[in-house]
Amino acid sequence: MDHAADTYRTDLMTITRYVLNEQSRFPESRGDLTILLSHIVLGCKFVASAVNKAGLAKLTGLAGETNVQGEEQKKLDILSNEVFVNALVSSGRTCVLVSEEDELATFVDPKLRGKYCVCFDPLDGSSNIDCGVSIGTIFGIYMIKNYDTVTLEEVLLPGKDMIAAGYCMYGSSCTLVLSTGSGVNGFTLDPSLGEFIMTHPEIKIPPKGKIYSVNEGNAKNWDTPTAKYVEKCKYPTDGSSPKSLRYIGSMVADVHRTLLYGGIFLYPADKKSPNGKLRVMYEVFPMSFLMEEAGGQSFTGKGRSLDLIPTNIHERSPIFLGSYDDVEEIKALYAEEAKAGSA
Repeated sequence: MDHAADTYRTDLMTITRYVLNEQSRFPESRGDLTILLSHIVLGCKFVASAVNKAGLAKLTGLAGETNVQGEEQKKLDILSNEVFVNALVSSGRTCVLVSEEDELATFVDPKLRGKYCVCFDPLDGSSNIDCGVSIGTIFGIYMIKNYDTVTLEEVLLPGKDMIAAGYCMYGSSCTLVLSTGSGVNGFTLDPSLGEFIMTHPEIKIPPKGKIYSVNEGNAKNWDTPTAKYVEKCKYPTDGSSPKSLRYIGSMVADVHRTLLYGGIFLYPADKKSPNGKLRVMYEVFPMSFLMEEAGGQSFTGKGRSLDLIPTNIHERSPIFLGSYDDVEEIKALYAEEAKAGSA
């Protein structure tokens, strides 16, 4: 038995240790966010276990109900939603929950209320479950001042007001990426310990990437700036190599690759979805928060994604996020279009 190696294993930076270290930087902190994050981590572990067993336990396949987005629900979607709602309510630190699966926001029983609102997509990319492609959970956290008397209007906040965001990807490994507003860190679940271990400290997205990620099946419905940008990716006029196309169709997996390797992820508005397809509060905002914290940027076609103020909890928006320089290029094309339109 290698005792030296075992001693080293206890000196690992776990997600619990990391969050406690972050808390200690704020002497006035009472540990509420730490407790909330530990409940989110527990929910992620539970869903990771269920995803791994899905095929064997017959949890894949449609459950026969349709969710608020009109998407047929998978059994795992329903299970994941219940897991996160229970984990968040039982933390005693939440007042409102906004889930992709629930038409209405969940207001926590006043006796169990805390100061945080959590917006989450319990299982993003769930149409990929049956074929074993990476899927994930996305979450964003707001602090609510008057949490005892909170109303829905007080939850419709811009993304820049978020205090923490992250996602957990269930794929070849289970990876949790988190930011509490001071950089982005990645943790991988060690199944033998049941702990998330820091494997990607201080993630910084490269300023420019070689990959673009978009559903080209929608190309005939795109607006001019998007079509021009993708054309430029494939046929650059400045003598540089063309970008590679990578599109998984699961936002967590596509954004995770973009974050690590650089490049750009696009889900533009088009004739079929004039307001875009991705939901603002639990897809666009958390991913934009992480991207900006890692040195990238996120754009809606009109402005900075995190400046948006949603008018309903399931509002949609176009999104272009990724490496700083790549997003600058698409911003320039939209500015050109706006200038031509006003001329």
